[in-house]
Amino acid sequence: MILPLGPIHPGLKEPIRLKLKTRGEKVLSAEIDYGYVHRGIERVMEGKTWQKGIYLSERVCGICSYIHTQTFAETFEKIAGERAPIRAQFLRVLTNELDRIQSHLIANSTFFKAMEHETLFVYMLHLREPVMDAIELLTGNRVNMGWNVVGGVKMDVNQSHLDSIMKIMMDLESEYDKYVEMFEHGPLLGLRSRDVGKMTRDDAIKARAVGPVGRASGLKHDLREKHHTYHDNFDFKVIWRKEGDNYARTMNRFDEITQSIRLIKQVIENIPPGEVRKKINIPAGYGDWRNEAPRGEVTYMIETNGNLINNVSIRTPSIMNIDACAKYMLKDVATVPDALATYASVDPCIACTERSVIIDDESQELLERQNKKEE
Repeated sequence: MILPLGPIHPGLKEPIRLKLKTRGEKVLSAEIDYGYVHRGIERVMEGKTWQKGIYLSERVCGICSYIHTQTFAETFEKIAGERAPIRAQFLRVLTNELDRIQSHLIANSTFFKAMEHETLFVYMLHLREPVMDAIELLTGNRVNMGWNVVGGVKMDVNQSHLDSIMKIMMDLESEYDKYVEMFEHGPLLGLRSRDVGKMTRDDAIKARAVGPVGRASGLKHDLREKHHTYHDNFDFKVIWRKEGDNYARTMNRFDEITQSIRLIKQVIENIPPGEVRKKINIPAGYGDWRNEAPRGEVTYMIETNGNLINNVSIRTPSIMNIDACAKYMLKDVATVPDALATYASVDPCIACTERSVIIDDESQELLERQNKKEE
């Protein structure tokens, strides 16, 4: 039988429809229906200045909104052949890693809720709140921060704020391990986590899985390692696992949180003095830029006449990861509750997946040009 889940369902945090083909409780295959919350952000950006465009980019995703403004700004900086001041680069790393921590915590909390571990669900949200306080202390806002501009960040940070953020990280680190231990050795580990929702490395490559989803299946790919020179200043290594199941995806995020805490400490201990913003004159041209968002690779492709945005195309990570889930992870899952837990383990973001209308000819041409460059 065909079992539809969604578009509105208690196990789905955003509108989408999962169509599970089942025999009894066993899931034989799955399909995804998109299109319930299209917003047309890319089209709305056309004809706007970068100031209005960056405002819209921050509303592509509600959980990891920050990285969209950084990628947008760095695309314009690439078009101009300029870089943000070094202190601004450090502050971008700091904000990005704080945002990664809160995103991973809410991702794992959603997974724990799906596997009916309400204790860990609540504890993850408890750990997330001080991190959100740190983001607010740094930028003035908790979610839509309005922090990045073309040429740097909006304002400098006081040393007292950095000291407070360091204390928050130390407190988080001191109580973090016991919750990871609770998951690793808890009674529900084998029920809907280990050996459930498996995706091999070859399947991850076929699906172009990105972020923690791809790395949990053995793909040693993180844009922070080679693509982004900001991280050349820090001790950084790619976190990955080879099991490819719900357990691996959850643990990969836990391990990345530990690494983000370490990166934040390095930023605070080594941040250089100097300006945080400089004026950049933007010429007409085309630029594309990629960053490692909490969920994986985000790409912006922008054409501008120097004053207004002619065309923009945004590629977000969830579309690849959701398709990877439908094609490979949900196949032959033992029960429908296991299927819901597997879907939650991918940390899908429907808001960023549904950011645009159907791709027009100009956007399609930009995408094809970018794909040729990557090949």
